[in-house]
Amino acid sequence: MTKIGLLSDTHAYWDEKYLHYFEPCDEIWHAGDIGSLEVAQKLAEFRFFRAVYGNIDGQDLRRFYPQTLRFVTDGAEVLMKHIGGYPGRYDPSIQGSLLVHPPKLFVSGHSHILKVKYDKTLGMLHINPGAAGKYGFHKVRTMVRFVIDNGTFRDLEVIELAG
Repeated sequence: MTKIGLLSDTHAYWDEKYLHYFEPCDEIWHAGDIGSLEVAQKLAEFRFFRAVYGNIDGQDLRRFYPQTLRFVTDGAEVLMKHIGGYPGRYDPSIQGSLLVHPPKLFVSGHSHILKVKYDKTLGMLHINPGAAGKYGFHKVRTMVRFVIDNGTFRDLEVIELAG
């Protein structure tokens, strides 16, 4: 069983609440637009950290984090990419990977819109945690916590951050 804390689109904004809410987590995942090495380093010092870079991330972050990341955690194959789209409307840059070899979980960010949806066609869960930072049009800052247990997903929680 692995507890995951998932966020995206921090845009260099740091909030101590990230650590507070991710305290029970084993891993922290960032789905891009981290915005600064400082934010990534603080999260990486706190827990095991995985991330992809987003469209606003500079070379300093792209040197450490890939554009696309595929890995297995607790029996579930995960694919993460900042710009990914949604079930039925995946971004062309990731469609091939998803259609040829769908993971059990596809994680993306970019839209600043929280969305959790099961793609029946590909048999995979899609999660976009929304935006945890302050930059952007979103009115509510969000993150997600969930559990991966032997290839299944459970106990998904949406965290709304004030401000």
